[in-house]
Formats: sequence, structure tokens, C-alpha cells
Amino acid sequence: MKKIILIAFLFSLYSLALAQDMKGMDMSKKENKAKIQPEKKSKVVATTPKTHKIPAAKNMDGMKMPEDTSKEKPMDMGNMNITVDKKDTMPMNNMGNMDVKNTDNIPMGESKEKPTEIIVNVPPKIVRYDLYVADTTVNYTGKRRHAIAINGQIPGPTLYFTEGDTAAIYVHNTMNEETMIHWHGVILPNRDDGVPYLTTQAIKAKTTHLFKFPIVQNGTYWYHSHTGLQEQSGMYGALVFRKRNETPMKEYTMVLSDWTNEKPSEVNRRLHNATDWYAIRKGTTQSYAEAIRTGHLKTKLTNEWKRMLAMDVSDVAYDRFLVNGEPEREQPQFKAGDKVRLRVINGSSSTYFWLQFAGGKLTVVANDGQEVVPVDVDRLIVGVSETYDVIVTIPENMSYEFRATSEDRTGYSSLWLGSGMKMPAPTLRHLKYFAGMKMMNDMMKMNGDMKPMEGMDMSNQAMDMNTVMYPEITGYEEGKGKSKKDKIQGMDINSDTTGSIVKTDGMAGMDMSSSSDIVTLNYGMLRSPVKTTLGDGPTKVLHFNLTGNMNRYVWSINNKTISESDKILIKKGENVKIILYNNTMMRHPMHLHGHFFRVLNGQGEYAPLKTVVDIMPMETDTLEFAATESGDWFFHCHILYHMMSGMGRVFSYENSPANPEFPDPAAAYRRFKRDDKMPHSMAKVGLESNGSDGLAMLANTRWQASTMWHLGLNDKMGYESETMVGRYLGRMQWWFPYIGYDYQYKKYNPKENNIFGSDAKNMFGQVSNKDHRNTVVAGIAYTLPMLIIADARIDGNGKFRFQLSREDISVTPRLRFNFMINTDKEYAAGLRYILTKYLSLSSHYDSDMGLGAGITITY
Repeated sequence: MKKIILIAFLFSLYSLALAQDMKGMDMSKKENKAKIQPEKKSKVVATTPKTHKIPAAKNMDGMKMPEDTSKEKPMDMGNMNITVDKKDTMPMNNMGNMDVKNTDNIPMGESKEKPTEIIVNVPPKIVRYDLYVADTTVNYTGKRRHAIAINGQIPGPTLYFTEGDTAAIYVHNTMNEETMIHWHGVILPNRDDGVPYLTTQAIKAKTTHLFKFPIVQNGTYWYHSHTGLQEQSGMYGALVFRKRNETPMKEYTMVLSDWTNEKPSEVNRRLHNATDWYAIRKGTTQSYAEAIRTGHLKTKLTNEWKRMLAMDVSDVAYDRFLVNGEPEREQPQFKAGDKVRLRVINGSSSTYFWLQFAGGKLTVVANDGQEVVPVDVDRLIVGVSETYDVIVTIPENMSYEFRATSEDRTGYSSLWLGSGMKMPAPTLRHLKYFAGMKMMNDMMKMNGDMKPMEGMDMSNQAMDMNTVMYPEITGYEEGKGKSKKDKIQGMDINSDTTGSIVKTDGMAGMDMSSSSDIVTLNYGMLRSPVKTTLGDGPTKVLHFNLTGNMNRYVWSINNKTISESDKILIKKGENVKIILYNNTMMRHPMHLHGHFFRVLNGQGEYAPLKTVVDIMPMETDTLEFAATESGDWFFHCHILYHMMSGMGRVFSYENSPANPEFPDPAAAYRRFKRDDKMPHSMAKVGLESNGSDGLAMLANTRWQASTMWHLGLNDKMGYESETMVGRYLGRMQWWFPYIGYDYQYKKYNPKENNIFGSDAKNMFGQVSNKDHRNTVVAGIAYTLPMLIIADARIDGNGKFRFQLSREDISVTPRLRFNFMINTDKEYAAGLRYILTKYLSLSSHYDSDMGLGAGITITY
């Protein structure tokens, strides 16, 4: 019996082994069958990546790894497709359809135990994205407006790569106009840099362009349109380049931006025409009435004596400030003790942002994609186009605000981290503009140059001259219901981004009334963790003075715009040193394409690497970079409207091979230089009871053509028209020689007198020809102190005329005064009350036309 049982047991084991063998043979057949099938490219789309459970570890400095989020809702990313070549990567799991309506960062997984090591053994691969650029409409303020979206969203989808990958990005232009994308801060071949007509051919309407380049770096970067003003309409997005063996942590990528309901071209036009409508909207007019009320009349008079306009820190009145396309975002998944890496990208067109966190300190760990030695600060200002990686710690299980406040403090956007009771960040109160104006008066010479500030370190943001305007640093102004130090603890009242009054709970516990309590980041605090010294080679030194004219909105380098300057030739193998001096009253974020430069900030061999340097008024900053590339590379101010007005240069490598993008490089370069030469139009038409006064003008950087008219109701009041063409001279453009044509007809009344008596003769004793003037003229106008225009001219009949005039003297925030007097015994004075950006109530008295009242239309 025992033998029978043993034989049965052995037979069973043999049968089991045979079955396993047969099973293995079947699998082999299946594998062999799969191998003979044609290889296909797999089209995969990413949602939440597969999470990995990580064994416990010791000595991780208290860092908590992200929680397991595999059950969370997948990231919805629209129509974005990622195609990965099978030959270049391991197989990937099916990830569903990407919907790009949400750019929230993909959460990483976390085990319940502490991590020990991360093994990421994915070989380099080709990663494909398809980006569809299209016109769309948005509604941020209750009004539908045109915008440009990428894959149906603003901002565009965040593109993820790993260092060592190759990017294959197909940009499909579905619009009826050309476009282009620049990969900001990315080291890549010149022809992929994305500056139309300089490095890359513009993507024409209804066509597709492939950008293919290796990922040779890691960090936080971004992409945006480099065509005209498209960036302002929403054409931008984030880039995240991960290290190949990166230890993951909780993170969130946030793109800050500014939004205006106006067409960007209209914004650009208004800036060039010196309208103060944006100042009215922001409450920053600094009128004479406001100066008298606050005891700053002398400051106001000094300001205009030095021929300066009112103080401001930003150019445009924006309707919204956004974080990832919304005024506020919430990320409730973070818990007490979590350390969160925030990848902050300033994708705005012209807004600087103050960054604050209600939960405590910000630990800065990277800038412009490059790691820095961690530094703890209370706040920092992120310049236009800069990126910062900061780590924040969630103190308790509550919702903490990470706030980005516009530099002019007219609004902010918010990211709420965690869930529970809201913990708001401190509110930054309105700037003290007259204090800034006084500072500006002290800094500016009569010729428009900046005075040297002896004994002060004017470099690397060490001396922020705008500090005098910060009430949280220098105290609140008296006489407005506020004491020098805010006595109302626990409550801040300020306007939110919608213009309504919001009560800000003070539980963040930060008393910002003393400068000693606030640690603000500056460039001198940034230190690279590795040496960044350049290799041996000859050094080419360049001196760039940033220059400009706020009155006419012309921005230049060494008093020349892009279109007026030649390319700067450099040689491969050189070290290029740029000494930048900011001789204007505005900050300028200067960006170099295709290269990292060292900012010489006192850190010696460990100077930080950057692609953007924010240079403040009166500062001198020194940059250096190794010339290692070829082709043409753009260096420019990244405030969109400053770049479009001419503040930039082109570095050109000598003996570079021809760029295949441009069969006719000379024609392409002429097209590239066209932007700052584009003319801007303006018109002001008065319709009053005594007739019509008006002006129509077309101008660009240097030239101006205009037609002025005074049309009375009858020939006794007279009719006059002057058409002039001239060119502005000098850095400040105070000189304006011109030629033109003057026609005037007035029925002469020998008995008529004005305050100067009869106008039959002018003040030089010459017989007047006002009864029928029809002649050419030539003259020169000059801007005097107090912004008064002195105009001397001679006409074809030998008649001389000298005239003094000024427009738009700011009496109150909305009331404007103007006057004119000349040696033909003509004079006029008027008032204009601004109702809207186009319409004003107006009244004026004219020595020929008499008194009248009506409306003025301003375009």
C-alpha cells in the first residue's frame, strides 16, 4: 500500500512539472509571434504616473515623501499627445486621454514608511508633445475677450522631460496669423531657439513646425510666444526638466501672469502716447491737488522742473493677476509637516511679483533653473521671466496662502496649500508714491542722467531704492486715517483682485512694521553649490547703459534701439563680460538667449548662474558667459513692451554656418528689426460750442507726423491747420526739429482786440498773415523744465513765431489743464475732465474762437 501511495505522489509531481514546462513553451511561442509583427510607434498619453512603493530609509533629514496618490483623480490635460519611440524607452502603461484644461502638477507617490532610495533606471528617450495654438475667448472679469490658448488652455500644458531625453515638440498653428515659441532658458541648437526672423522661421498660419533638441539640463523653465505681443494674450506654459536619478518630493508648478481686457496692441499704443489713463485706474496720478493735500507740493514741482512724469513702478493697469490661469488655486492634498517644492515661473508680460507665504519662511533652492545653496527669506520679488524654486513647510493642518502681489500692489493671485481654516498671507499696502517721487528727484540730474550714489553698493539688488515707498518698511503715511505704524492688529483692509473690499485675517502672525523683521532676497544671497568659473580664453568686455524716455516710451541700450544698432560680434572660445548700468528709473529684467551667465555678486568662484538679471535703477551689474555656441542670440529686456520698443541687442558668432531657416538672411534680419520702428497713432478731437480743436499723430521711435487744427464756427473765428513732420533728437528726445505746412484763414476785423491789443502785427512788429496764411514752415521745439514746450519757427513768408504750451497738467486725478501763448498774440487755456479712457468733458477759451464747452474724444 505504501508503495502505491509513493508511486502516485511521484506521478503527480511529474505531471505538475510537465504542465509548467508546457506553459513555458506556450509563452515562448507567444513572444516569438510578437517579435515578427511590424514595430509600431506607441501613442501614449500621461495622467498620473505609476507610483512606486519605496522601502524605509534612515537619515533623510526629516523629509516626508509624498503620499500615495494612485487613487486620486488623474490629471486632466486636454488634447496633448506624447509619443515615445519604443526603441528609446521602456514600455509604459496605458495612461488614458490627456485633457489639458488643468496644469496642476502630477503628484508623486508615497509609501507609509520613510524612503531609502529611488531607483530610476529609464534610459534616455524621445518624448513627443503636440501643441495646438489657437484663438479662443476668455472671461476673467465678466467680459469675454480674445486670447490665445495652447491645447485649449491658458497657460499651455506643462511639458515634462528628463535630463538626457530628446524633445520632439510639434507646434501646430491653427490661427490665421504667424506665431513662434521660444524655449526660455533652454540650451539648444540656434535654429530651435524660437525668435522669428532671427533664429527660426516664423510658423505660418495653418502650418506645423517641429522643434527637436536634446535636454542637457534640469530645472524649472518656461516657453512663450516670441511673435509680436502674443505672449500678453496667454501664449505661454511651463517646462520641467527632471534629473535622471531624482529623489522626488511633493511639488507644484505655478505660472504667474498678468491679464488685460484691452488688446495688447492697444496697450502698446497707449504707452507710446503718454496717456495717464492707467495711472487714473491704479490711483497713482500724483496730481497737484494730491500733492498739496499730502504736503508734497515742493516734491511735485521739483519733479516737473526736472522734466519727469509722475512716479510709477509699472506701466500697465492690469485687470487680473493669475496663477495657472486663475486668480486663485487650491491644493488641499498637503498636510502638516509636508515640505512642498514650488516651481514659480513669472510668465507675465510686464509685472514683477512679491512672493509671500502665510506659513512662514521661503527656502530658495533654485533660480532660473539652476540650483543655489538654500537660503531662507520672508519674501522675494520675482522679475519678469525669472523662475524660482522655493520650498515651504506646511505648519499645521490648515490652508496657507502663497501670495503673489504685483509690484504696484494693485492686485494679487493666491495659491492655497493644505485644507482647513484659511491662513492668509500679509497684505502689502499701497505704495507711498510721493516718497518715491522725492527719491527720484534726488537721484536725477537736470539732463536726465542719474546721479552717482557715493558710498552705496548699487549692484545685485543690494540697495532697493523703492524701499522708501514700502509702508511695511518705512511706516504708514499720516493724515489718511493711518498712523505711522498700523495699530489695528489682526486685520488688514485692502482691495482684492476684483476691486472689492476684503478683510484679511492677521493670523499669519507677521508684523511687517519694522524692516528688521523682514528678510528680503537679493542677488548677493545667491550662491551656486558648485564652482562656476569660466575656462581660459580671451575676454571681450562690453559696456551697456540701459537708456530710455518714459515720456515717449522709447527704451534702448546706449541710446540705440534694436533697429538702430548693429549685431555685436563675438568669437567662439571667448569669455564675454557685460557691464550693465541702468540709467533709467525703471527695473529691467535682461534676458540672454541660449546661454547661462555668471552674475558676479561677491560669491567668487560660486557666483550663481542665471539667464535673466533684474537690474534696478542706478545699479551696475556685471555678467560673464562663455561663448560656446554659434549663430545669432537675442539679449533683451523681458518686459514685453520695453522689448517691442527697442531695448535689446543681438550677439552674433563670427564665422557661423548659414542658418538653413533663412535663404535670404538679410531680408529676415530686416524683418526682425521692424518691431520697434512700427508707427503708433493717436488722436484728440474736441467738439465744443465754439468749434473744434484737434490733433492727429503718427509716430515711432524717432519720427513724428502730425496734423493740428482749430476750426471755428465761422470765418470770423477762423480756420487753421498745421501739418508737421519732424525727428526727435538726443537721448531724452527733448529736441524736435520739423518742417511742415500751415494754412490759416480768418476774416480780419481791424477793431478787434484781445489782451495784447490788435493782432494785426505780431510781437516782433511783423504784419500778420492770419487773414490768409498758406505757406511752408520750419522750426524746432524743445522741452523746457516744467514740461513746457518751447517752439520757434519761421514760415515761407519770413514771419517768425515763438510759442509756449503744455498739455495735460494734472490738477486732480481726473482734471487736466492746458495752455498756449505765442508771439502772434494768440493764446488759449482749457480744462478737461476725464470720464473714460476715450471720453472727457472739456471747456476752453481761445483768443480767436472765444469760450466754448463740450466733449473731447481721445484715441
